[in-house]
Amino acid sequence: MPHTEKFDTVALAKRIRLDVIRMTNRGKSSHVGSALSIADIVAALYGAVLDVDPFDPQKPDRDRFLLSKGHAGTAVYAALAETGFFDASLLEQHYQNGSIFSGHVSHKGVPGVELSTGALGHGLNVATGMALAAKRSGEKWRAFALLSDGECDEGSTWEAAMFAAHQKLDNLVAVIDYNKLQSLAPVADTLGLEPFTDKWRAFGWSIEEVDGHNHAQLLSSFERLPFTNGRPSVVIAHTTKGKGVSFMENQVAWHYRTPLGADFDQAIAELEKADA
Repeated sequence: MPHTEKFDTVALAKRIRLDVIRMTNRGKSSHVGSALSIADIVAALYGAVLDVDPFDPQKPDRDRFLLSKGHAGTAVYAALAETGFFDASLLEQHYQNGSIFSGHVSHKGVPGVELSTGALGHGLNVATGMALAAKRSGEKWRAFALLSDGECDEGSTWEAAMFAAHQKLDNLVAVIDYNKLQSLAPVADTLGLEPFTDKWRAFGWSIEEVDGHNHAQLLSSFERLPFTNGRPSVVIAHTTKGKGVSFMENQVAWHYRTPLGADFDQAIAELEKADA
């Protein structure tokens, strides 16, 4: 079932990107490029796909969404605020002493966050367990995990993938933010993933590849879930790290840098001018 209120997901993604820049600037935090690359994905999910209720974040039959790449938590905090889980003004507290909005996404005190994440390679495992529990209980909700491409270096990710296929968890969805940069270098130079789709297929998953910034493609793909009855689904979303800010795009430095001064001003100006 879809979100109880439909949003213009393109406009929502624009607001998420602006929030990300402001939050990281104010808190002097980082992982801007990682958050910008998933803004369209989380906008599509929270704006039109997930069966969640901002007025009842713990409703038993809700879909579960886990941000496995927890360092991009600003994008999820922004998505939750912009879809009504809490007042958007609270985002000003991001990364401040005593704030509930930590740098890596945290569920403690934040309505709508299912799991605190940060150490990579765990999100798909937990989502797999959730999906299995739903299946065994005869419940209809789904579990989604948004992974980085870099954490597909982790053996734990593939252990979960193999287990999920064995259990025929067609209520489980993995989304891969395939921006092809990780931490300090390109993915291909760190630990090559290709042939990436063949790996997922060999592990028993049904696959779709999309442009992770094309909302029509994202929404069309999500509407067809599960892709195959009896199999978990994976959406491989080809993205651009730092998407939406010209000088951040495809620049590994913006995994860690903070947008300050002229960089902040230019980023805001570019995003405000962007079509929505």
